[in-house]
Formats: sequence, C-alpha cells, structure tokens
Amino acid sequence: MSNITGAYAHERNENLDEYLKAIGVPYVGRKMMSFSSPRLEISKNEDKWTIRSISVGRTLEMTFALGVEYEESMPSGDKLKNVTTIEGDSLVTNSVAPNGSLITRRYDFTPETAVLFRS
Repeated sequence: MSNITGAYAHERNENLDEYLKAIGVPYVGRKMMSFSSPRLEISKNEDKWTIRSISVGRTLEMTFALGVEYEESMPSGDKLKNVTTIEGDSLVTNSVAPNGSLITRRYDFTPETAVLFRS
C-alpha cells in the first residue's frame, strides 16, 4: 500500500463537472471549480483523518474516522452525509447528496501522486 498521508499538487480531476452537478452546484460554480488547481493535504492523527483542499481564497477541510458517517458542508451550503474507507491504495468516500443520490469520490495514490475520481 502507498503512503496516503502527505501533500499533493493538483494534477487532474476525473468527472468533476458530473460530480458537482450531481450534488447541486450551479453552472457558474462548477466552471470556477473546474479551473482551480487546489493543493491536497492529507494527515492522520490516531484514528482521525483530515483532508484539506487548498486553493486561492478557499480552504475546504473534512475530518473523519474510517467507516463512521460524518457530514461535509459544501460551498453551496448543502451538506453531504459521507462514509470514507480505505480500499487498497485508495481512500473512498461514499456520499448521499441532499437530493438522495449516491455519489462516490476515490483518491488513488502512488508514491508520487494522488488522483481524485468522482462518480
């Protein structure tokens, strides 16, 4: 298994627009987020994990324990109900959007990179 904790430069997003649309982000917000290049920082303190997405003017942070449901506040003000697990070299977050749809984010790690996939 690759080391998941660390700092990562933005390389690319997969299915970002579809993911943002599924959680209800308006068109203009989706386009703005698509052009950002956030830095990703992942840390672990005992059983608590923290993922920070840092971009110009905004830092989003979520802290959670693996396998335990938690809420995530979206920039739109909506809240997602999430459960995050580790699957191989990936952190996988399964979310329930305010409209009831199920959405998955997967962070895949190698020793050098992290790639975020959304479906």
